[in-house]
Amino acid sequence: MTASFFFALKQEKIRLENQSKLKNKTGRKFIMPSIISINREEILELTRRMTLSRTSMTRIAGSYMDSEGFIDGTFNTNFLKLKPKEKEKNLAIAKIIPFSPTNKNLKRYILPENACRPGGIRQLLLGMKSSALKNDALLEAFYEYVAEKYHTDHEYAIYLFHNTYDIPLKASDKENLWESEEMYEYLICAICPVSGDYEPGEPECGFLFPAFQDRTEDPDYIDVYQSNPDLPNNDLLKILQLCD
Repeated sequence: MTASFFFALKQEKIRLENQSKLKNKTGRKFIMPSIISINREEILELTRRMTLSRTSMTRIAGSYMDSEGFIDGTFNTNFLKLKPKEKEKNLAIAKIIPFSPTNKNLKRYILPENACRPGGIRQLLLGMKSSALKNDALLEAFYEYVAEKYHTDHEYAIYLFHNTYDIPLKASDKENLWESEEMYEYLICAICPVSGDYEPGEPECGFLFPAFQDRTEDPDYIDVYQSNPDLPNNDLLKILQLCD
């Protein structure tokens, strides 16, 4: 049996364990968010292209929020038209999400049924992705939705990145054939504290959607980043409808 078989078996075991129902102290039943292991090699396939010379980032959009959750301003521009210093600065923010330690700071969640219903978070994110962050109405809906559920005592910014990856075919020896049959299109979101003149700090949390699963786009999964996995930001999990 191959290593990939055992990796898949391990993932399925973890998925089933995480789907089991637990009881909290009040006796009320709840279902823990389902998490599966991330294949680090697949994430590395994406991050190798996140350099100034190789990036295929197409667009960056976002919103500045005050500590009470009101929108303080928005931005939306072609990433490739940014000045080199701005490209480098914003690429550094985006890279933190997929570059973080997998299965620790970056975890892969199965989107639950309620998140996949019409009007759920998956529909909104897919709309933002398919419009390549050019639909201002969808972006505004997302910012307002985050503001409603993200509670903090400081100003922050929501950064959104649209990226594409032309997935190369691989030979049996796993060498790239430099031919492609599929384009992986995805979003990176980073929520960062800001200070002064909207100067961002490192992301507190964020996500990558859809997940890059088995070297293909899979909208049933989302990769969630937490800067402190021991004290995860539950507001983000609520935003993504991964918990109540």
